[in-house]
Amino acid sequence: MRPEEGGAPRHWFREKLSLVLQPTGETSPPFFSATRPEKRRRNHPYLLRRFMVDLSFSEIQRLDLSEYQNIKKMVKICCIGAGYVGGPTMAVIALKCPSIEVAVVDISVPRINAWNSDQLPIYEPGLDDVVKQCRGKNLFFSTDVEKHVSEADIVFVSVNTPTKTRGLGAGKAADLTYWESAARMIADVSKSDKIVVEKSTVPVKTAEAIEKILTHNSKGINFQILSNPEFLAEGTAIQDLFKPDRVLIGGRETPEGLKAVKALKDVYAHWVPDERILTTNLWSAELSKLAANAFLAQRISSVNAMSALCEATGADVTQVSFAVGTDSRIGPKFLNTSVGFGGSCFQKDILNLVYICECNGLPEVAEYWKQVIKINDYQKTRFVNRVVASMFNTVANKKVAILGFAFKKDTGDTRETPAIDVCKGLLGDKARLSIYDPQVTEDQIQRDLTMNKFDWDHPLHLQPMSPTTVKQVSVVWDAYEATKDAHAVCVLTEWDEFKTLDFQKIYDNMQKPAFVFDGRNIINADKLREIGFIVYSIGKPLDAWLKDMPAVA
Repeated sequence: MRPEEGGAPRHWFREKLSLVLQPTGETSPPFFSATRPEKRRRNHPYLLRRFMVDLSFSEIQRLDLSEYQNIKKMVKICCIGAGYVGGPTMAVIALKCPSIEVAVVDISVPRINAWNSDQLPIYEPGLDDVVKQCRGKNLFFSTDVEKHVSEADIVFVSVNTPTKTRGLGAGKAADLTYWESAARMIADVSKSDKIVVEKSTVPVKTAEAIEKILTHNSKGINFQILSNPEFLAEGTAIQDLFKPDRVLIGGRETPEGLKAVKALKDVYAHWVPDERILTTNLWSAELSKLAANAFLAQRISSVNAMSALCEATGADVTQVSFAVGTDSRIGPKFLNTSVGFGGSCFQKDILNLVYICECNGLPEVAEYWKQVIKINDYQKTRFVNRVVASMFNTVANKKVAILGFAFKKDTGDTRETPAIDVCKGLLGDKARLSIYDPQVTEDQIQRDLTMNKFDWDHPLHLQPMSPTTVKQVSVVWDAYEATKDAHAVCVLTEWDEFKTLDFQKIYDNMQKPAFVFDGRNIINADKLREIGFIVYSIGKPLDAWLKDMPAVA
């Protein structure tokens, strides 16, 4: 029973309030839990209001709430851009921070409809489960961009930053059209102070430009710009988000900037250990992303360059890379040779880095990084030339089976996949292609083979809507159908299912001599040779047949 009005001691109210407001120990202050003998549950400040209904007005007047003044309204996050970065990142934030409301917005109606359906617009292992756990609770996908941006406390911007195709810096510089448009929209619709977070990969000093746009259109509203680059690897993105090597947050080194950095750090601190959340200034964070991708791409080009030398000398690149990787100073990662690197970041970020170096009067540094891309292009050209030269120096009207089109396994992403250049090279010699990839649609493959360079990085609604069908290309949904009556098989993606195919069955249904060109070194070449195949594995000792028909890149 409640003590008589006017007779309750101050500590009685404090004890009663503690049932509602005891902190959970989480790093983000708005979230509390109620502690009772029979149960413990998550809570938030709304329960304070529900509790106070039970108190008389005079009791409320006497309450000392000073020790609870850190209670704040529920944090709202909005992410502009529902693509490969925005969608998975926000889904994991929603899962790990159930008391934060997360909205992912995009102007593409089909894409948002897909995020709200059972068939998500991107394939990523584990993503379905994360989205289904949170969608409709504290994770929302919407086309009402302005509403959610206006209501948000933190706005992530994850929009396209394609390479410019015309004008100043064409072929190298990043096109910030979509970023600038997003910044102007944020300034226009905002009615409260906001933290704006760069999630897209952008050139150094982009934050400064965006800051100027927001400041000159602020109408008295304060904006803080942070750089929070993503370091996700497609195919393992969800695990990368669950257990990141590091979370990098860059901000202004001012009181306001440091406060904004802490606010974003508090979000990640729900599940990321403090020692893995790194804070820097804005420019260091922006450059760190470009540098990380450049270093990774450099390792791939280094081992691919060695693969060409291995073929020429009879060495085995697998043995060489293993020996090199056992050196603790180097390590084994990113030392697998292949037909070339792909994905949305490596080439684009290196070109961007080259342009920044040139603009800052560093031509020697720019030339150094150009070589990483030149070796990657050389590797793809070398592969095509090996295929053509091995097959009597022509593939005209010959069926070539392409196994794998995505740039790596466990993703449906085809951006900058080496398969595009390999296929175009074979088509240029009049080959007929039969393509199978377990996650890439026929429409996407036809689109990739007909689009101009760099067009892929623009929003879908600005890409060609009805791509011209390449008549020499057929897309099938079965590896055995793709290889039936083929003269050759090219393995261009390291899907696990390709390792367990019945190659005796494939051989029996192919034209003879039957060739396998393994662009990922995932198939047992010795077993295939026993069956009767002529096999080319990148960086491995050549068959006698291949030695007699040298390929010049």
